[in-house]
Amino acid sequence: MRVLVAMSGGVDSSVAAARMVDAGHDVVGVHLALSSAPGTLRTGSRGCCSKEDAGDARRVADILEIPFYVWDFADKFKDAVIDDFVSSYARGETPNPCVRCNERIKFSALAARALALGFDAVATGHYARLADGKLRRAVDRDKDQSYVLGVLTAEQLRHALFPIGDTPKPQIREEAARRGLAVAQKPDSHDICFIPSGDTRAFLGSRIGVRRGTVVDAAGTVLAEHDGVHQFTIGQRKGLGIAGPGPDGRPRYVTAIDAESGTVRVGTAADLEVWRLRGEKPVFSSGTAPRGPVECEVQVRAHGGIAAAVAEARGGEVVVDLRAPLRGVAPGQTMVLYRPDPDGDEVIGSATIAAAE
Repeated sequence: MRVLVAMSGGVDSSVAAARMVDAGHDVVGVHLALSSAPGTLRTGSRGCCSKEDAGDARRVADILEIPFYVWDFADKFKDAVIDDFVSSYARGETPNPCVRCNERIKFSALAARALALGFDAVATGHYARLADGKLRRAVDRDKDQSYVLGVLTAEQLRHALFPIGDTPKPQIREEAARRGLAVAQKPDSHDICFIPSGDTRAFLGSRIGVRRGTVVDAAGTVLAEHDGVHQFTIGQRKGLGIAGPGPDGRPRYVTAIDAESGTVRVGTAADLEVWRLRGEKPVFSSGTAPRGPVECEVQVRAHGGIAAAVAEARGGEVVVDLRAPLRGVAPGQTMVLYRPDPDGDEVIGSATIAAAE
């Protein structure tokens, strides 16, 4: 089988490429240039797609004796991920750019080019598993990335491979060291790859500009003014610009954002509890929506935010009734539905949260 491996320059994709070679596939490595002006070096675990990362990926490819290329996807990445991220925050939403990158770049634009060039599949270093066409959580639950892959269609999954999902991360590092790969102890990337400074507020502010509004309490009393709703997200506690806790002495959190009026509402932790989610643009991993209500678990963040639920596809949306409340759920987040299974929870599908009630 001809396999294209997306090589970030990190340990996970490097071991994924090595395993594909060991399996006897015809392997080619590709590093995606996602920045129009990549930095020379990354800063610890911040950022990715630097020239250093490309060099690390090339050196691994040389050791594995596979062809290696750098493909420029910077324009596509800006349009499909960065611009979407900025506009979503401007609307008062909370997007996940890693979800969008997998959906629109790695398993859409990249996969389309790979298939057009005669490759059979795209392999990545994601921690997830595929079995009989079903997407499942990784063996290493602490590193599981099935959440950010929950947006993939059945057709995309048919051409995807996740070679390291059956192995805990420490063993992946040990394997890389045994293979003589210099990236064995390279730090994992954290935060948002295109904001290496980690200052999301400054990044958004430089692109959205000043759009003044107010911070109000549940009664509508103005507590503070702000320079834009992009500075806030549901569940946020710090940086609200208000003086101290509420009248009851308890912390206050962002409970609602109205981008049109510029109003940010704050309330108590109890005000954050939601019992029903409505999702739009659903994607089902099997290719078809399940019939009737489905007992499942729903996850609303890459790490945590999991609750038992009943989900049902209704027309063009998914309605999820929670068995226990979740807190800090915001429009724009992705919700991924899982079918609990002792062999590794199976992804049913996903949707973008339009409302939390």
